[in-house]
Amino acid sequence: MNTAPVRVLMVCLGNICRSPLAEGILKAQAAVRGAAVVVDSAGISNYHEGEPPHRGSIDIARERGLPIDDQRSRPVRPSDFHDFDWLLAMDTSNKNALLHMAPPGFDRSRVKLLLDFAEFGPRDVPDPYYTGGFGEVFDLIAAGCAGFLDHLGVAPAGSPS
Repeated sequence: MNTAPVRVLMVCLGNICRSPLAEGILKAQAAVRGAAVVVDSAGISNYHEGEPPHRGSIDIARERGLPIDDQRSRPVRPSDFHDFDWLLAMDTSNKNALLHMAPPGFDRSRVKLLLDFAEFGPRDVPDPYYTGGFGEVFDLIAAGCAGFLDHLGVAPAGSPS
């Protein structure tokens, strides 16, 4: 029986707004469901390498009971394509960039849009860096994370196994 955790990398442009929220939300949802999931996040760019999440992401996460202050931005590394089972992009541009960065022979089906797993709404998580809307972004990401865990076959908390 394989009990290795599923390893997931959440990816956005700079790894300060959306992907840190996605990392925190998926970790929290997986813990509530008792799922063995290892989550990290990264950015397509290195614009903000070493920086904490955007104040808007920190504030909405804290408001929703999910501290993400300790995270630090990092760019996607070549090793990420081997180290993670899933690379979940926040938007189509990030997904396309990941596919462009993927090494030869990489199973491209492991790169998905996070919101491909949501039951409703857009396919792209909007980038709140300039426009705000961190509450809406949080809700979209939470729906995508819940759908992803459902896809993995992890029952929601309180549901029969």
